[in-house]
Amino acid sequence: MLVVTTENIPGKKYEVLGEVFGVTTQSKNFVRNIGAGLKNIVGGEIKDYTKMLHEARMVAIERMKQEATEKGADAIVMMRFDSGSILQDMQSVVAYGTAVKFIED
Repeated sequence: MLVVTTENIPGKKYEVLGEVFGVTTQSKNFVRNIGAGLKNIVGGEIKDYTKMLHEARMVAIERMKQEATEKGADAIVMMRFDSGSILQDMQSVVAYGTAVKFIED
């Protein structure tokens, strides 16, 4: 399924089917917390957290695409991400956009 961050897809006309979302919440594990604590002292990228957030974004995108497929969509336009912390040890990621169905001229 085509997913774009733009409002339009060049050369395509479509009808809007509605909003679609994909959500995931990841928890930090004990080992990651130890490594993050050490990095916090010396500075630098916390690669385990970066990997966790990347994986969370991919899961959120796949869930959003699944919802769009269930609506009969051909593509998703205006895709965006939102994220936030839940308590101290959890990170929530949302992918959202507008599901569209291509129409012929």
